[in-house]
Amino acid sequence: QVQLQESGGGSVQAGGSLRLSCKASGKSYAWHPMGWFRQTPGKEREGVAVVESNGSPTYSDSVKGRFTISKDNARDILYLQMNTLKPEDTGMYYCATDLVWATYGGIVPSHTKFNYWGQGTQVTVSS
Repeated sequence: QVQLQESGGGSVQAGGSLRLSCKASGKSYAWHPMGWFRQTPGKEREGVAVVESNGSPTYSDSVKGRFTISKDNARDILYLQMNTLKPEDTGMYYCATDLVWATYGGIVPSHTKFNYWGQGTQVTVSS
């Protein structure tokens, strides 16, 4: 049974940092893509960063240079280090995976490509 549990959200001022974690359980995820998505009320879920099955990280243009995604395959934990946070980074952040081997050509895929989701962790950035 695939289970994803996010943690690390919170409230920070603009310019601050947060580190999100996603613990995956139920099986090994070493060869599966895992990613972070975010959503605000009334908007579609947006891709933030993904680690492809080959280990390559991919970022949306809005976070490139500020966020770093990493994956600990031995512990099945996905991280998102978020620096220089902006108010527009505010949202519910979700961890996602799918039981496939996939690469995305350097482009963060749509949330529809992932079938397994955590419950989310809220990030609020104030100006």
